[in-house]
Amino acid sequence: MTDPIHAPENADALRPRRKGIYVLPNLFTLAALFSGFYAIVMAMAGRFEQSVYGIFAAAVLDSLDGRVARMTHTQSTFGEQMDSLSDMVSFGAAPALIMYSWMLHDLGRWGWFAAFVYLAGAALRLARFNTNIAVVDKRYFQGVPSPAAAALVISLMWVCEDMGLAHDRALAWTAFGFTLYAGLTMVTNAPFYSFKDFSLKRSVPFVSLVVIMLGIALINLDPPRVLFGLFCVYGLSGYVVYAYKKAKGRPVSVIAVSTDEPDEEGLHR
Repeated sequence: MTDPIHAPENADALRPRRKGIYVLPNLFTLAALFSGFYAIVMAMAGRFEQSVYGIFAAAVLDSLDGRVARMTHTQSTFGEQMDSLSDMVSFGAAPALIMYSWMLHDLGRWGWFAAFVYLAGAALRLARFNTNIAVVDKRYFQGVPSPAAAALVISLMWVCEDMGLAHDRALAWTAFGFTLYAGLTMVTNAPFYSFKDFSLKRSVPFVSLVVIMLGIALINLDPPRVLFGLFCVYGLSGYVVYAYKKAKGRPVSVIAVSTDEPDEEGLHR
């Protein structure tokens, strides 16, 4: 017979412990989610420059949560799922709604068509990223990442508002083209450099610091135009890399194509 005195203790010992949630990395994720929500609210109020700041803040915070989790050894499946949901709001729904509120609504059905293509492209891109994360060459993204796509369309709005351009049909169709391009580019197979092999712990030549200093100074001269130009260059870079590799007869797929990365051993087909 079971000793009734020790029965509760045995039951407690057999009961599985609840899994906790790491606070620090998820705070960054929640802050990024709030920034995306803030951007939507500001756009609804017609304060489009403030919505730009919200999207860029979300992008910075999104780049930090994963790094913080790795540095503090607090990675978790919950955190990964939370990050994806936050990205869908901040870099999927928010830019689509902001662009529609800013300019695309003037095009009627074509406006919400472009906004929906962008939204669906972000969802498909995030789903594909989550399922292919173990077999993709870590040096490249498969399609433009959603934060860069969001920055591309939002920086267009920023530079147009800064220049005081008239809200006419020509500008509306320009916004249509950029939104559609960003949405479709997220689901292409073009390889976009990920910068994941860049480490702050590595030593670099002194000239690298000089280049970084000049880059910061250049951005400060005219943030809307300089950032818009940089994101346009990055938004085209994947197709340039794709065409170059194709012309050289090299593999163009980013699915386990690297043969010189030790951490990708066994992923090649």
